[in-house]
Amino acid sequence: MIRPLLASLAFTLAAPAALAQEPATMIGPEVGAAAPDFFAINAETGATVMLDTITGDTGAVLVFSRSLDWCPFCKKQALDLIEATEPLAEKGWELNLITYDDPATLASYAAEKDVNYTLLSDTNSAMIDAFELRNEEMDGRGRYEGIPHPAIVFIGADGEVKAMLREEGYKDRPPVETVLETANALADPVS
Repeated sequence: MIRPLLASLAFTLAAPAALAQEPATMIGPEVGAAAPDFFAINAETGATVMLDTITGDTGAVLVFSRSLDWCPFCKKQALDLIEATEPLAEKGWELNLITYDDPATLASYAAEKDVNYTLLSDTNSAMIDAFELRNEEMDGRGRYEGIPHPAIVFIGADGEVKAMLREEGYKDRPPVETVLETANALADPVS
């Protein structure tokens, strides 16, 4: 079951509370709060990036994923999101996917699969921690240490967390349609 942090997919965005998380399920940044400061490495260029360098006119879509090296669910999500890049860009959203993989692993994956959006490396999970998405159940468990709970965070150009999409487990990810509906609703709020 998708737990979008939206009251419904009908999207009546008149009040910020419509985008709020339920307190019992609070993992990740609070909707309406300022996005945390962070930096990551752009896997394609090797450049250090911060929020203002990965944000479109409307904002940034940050997809927190476990690994494009070993996680089949993450790899499928990364490929599915390719079709979202252009529609998101048309609404002013810049799509970015973040894993704890090293930049070379991400760059290789992007080249092999023709990924058309930005892949960000967070090898020490600092960004994952800043967004309060680290899966604490996996700490100290070899290659799983430092992985995030999969989530999609929408950050407005003003630096505010506008919405967050999550699933209950790690195998399911919000479908592209839900990502696009959320981005469209946030870019074109109902008055």
